[in-house]
Amino acid sequence: MSAPNYVMRAAGPADLEGFKQLREIAGAGFTSLMLDDKAMAAKLALSEQSFASATDVAGSERYFMALEHIETGALAGCCGVKSTIGETPPFFNFRMFTEAQSSNVVNRRFDMRVLIGVNDFTGCSEVGSLFVRPEHRAAGIGRALAQNRYMLMATAPQRFRSQVVSELRGVVYPDGTSPFWEAVGRHFFKMDFDEADKLSATTDNQFILDLMPQHAIYVDLLSQEARDVVGKCHKDGEGAQRLLEWEGFTFSNVVDIFDGGPLMSVPRDQIRTLRESKRYKVEPAAQLTNAKRALIAVPNIQTYRCVSAHASVANGVAQVDAAVLAALKLEAGAEVLIWMDDVH
Repeated sequence: MSAPNYVMRAAGPADLEGFKQLREIAGAGFTSLMLDDKAMAAKLALSEQSFASATDVAGSERYFMALEHIETGALAGCCGVKSTIGETPPFFNFRMFTEAQSSNVVNRRFDMRVLIGVNDFTGCSEVGSLFVRPEHRAAGIGRALAQNRYMLMATAPQRFRSQVVSELRGVVYPDGTSPFWEAVGRHFFKMDFDEADKLSATTDNQFILDLMPQHAIYVDLLSQEARDVVGKCHKDGEGAQRLLEWEGFTFSNVVDIFDGGPLMSVPRDQIRTLRESKRYKVEPAAQLTNAKRALIAVPNIQTYRCVSAHASVANGVAQVDAAVLAALKLEAGAEVLIWMDDVH
């Protein structure tokens, strides 16, 4: 199939109703959507402003993107990129260290894992907010939506930091409880996991600075249930973790202070999709020869749009179905940014 079914584009205030629906479907634990209507509207307004900005440096921009089903116009999913994290609000995590213990007197030596509160990733960029409505999870659209974030970064790398991170949701049971939170956070914050999660999404996170543990936590002192989930992602996030690893992200021995989920990181310029994307002149074609699946994007943040479709490239020219140009709102001969899937 050479014509796209979806377009990935900037989200703005006009998408509020669609995002309210996504919020209901995503449910508790998807922090970036757990906002009241006023906060959601403000988030979409900031996204619109960020895309419209002509800045050449990474600042406080928040690029929130919508996955739109072309035929119906329905909002099918979302994703986002934050240019800079940790400045406002602060970005706290636990870093996991291994502490060696030994005694010649009793002939014992062993290693113990220790958690210490840090804000090591202040000043990084962050990718996240990846969600696709269940009825649209087919034909690799989740992967395309994830890669789309790096296509956006490739259009203007200077607008993003040199290090990129991504938080994965930790293990949370169907009833909404988190074994890590019950073993650690509840003792310091004196509130339920859902309440803390919502506060982290809707406040300046001063409460974390005020209440988070100030000293090391020995993992071996936690319950077995909690120890088993440190650095583990929720089963629904395993696919996202594999996609991050494919892009070059690695586990940084840093975990979320609420649910113990893993934080992944990578130098921006080593991200696979970003590295492999190239610019071409685009032309419509009735038939494509030796076409491969590709991500095709408008290489301009102000007018950014991206589709997953087939393309045939040669001599600096990319041939695509005319529907691709229509979805991208481009004319023949325009410049596009393309990542080619050499496997499909």
